[in-house]
Amino acid sequence: QVQLVESGGGLVQAGGSLRLSCAASGRTFDSYAMGWFRRAPRKEQEFVAAITGSGGSTMYADSVKGRFTISRDNAINTVYLQLNSLKSEDTALYYCAARKGSDYSSLPIYDYWGRGTQVTVSS
Repeated sequence: QVQLVESGGGLVQAGGSLRLSCAASGRTFDSYAMGWFRRAPRKEQEFVAAITGSGGSTMYADSVKGRFTISRDNAINTVYLQLNSLKSEDTALYYCAARKGSDYSSLPIYDYWGRGTQVTVSS
């Protein structure tokens, strides 16, 4: 069982930055691929970014490519999402997710999910 707890969300002006963190329980964090997803009001859940267990490979949604960066620190069981050049359309509840194995995915086929952290971008 893996528990995920997100933090770092908040209210920011358009063009600003935030760094989201996701802390994971357990002793085999590097055996999990990690992903970030988001759900905006009245919209379906959307893939944002993912990273392999080693951190050697990443993937991004086209809507955030060049603005967001996913990274991880396996020594402290934490994955990060750096959000830069934020836009009003980035306003959403951001979730991290863990998938056993080395393969990440843009599909919501992850084994464990956090409860989310809210990001609100004012224009």
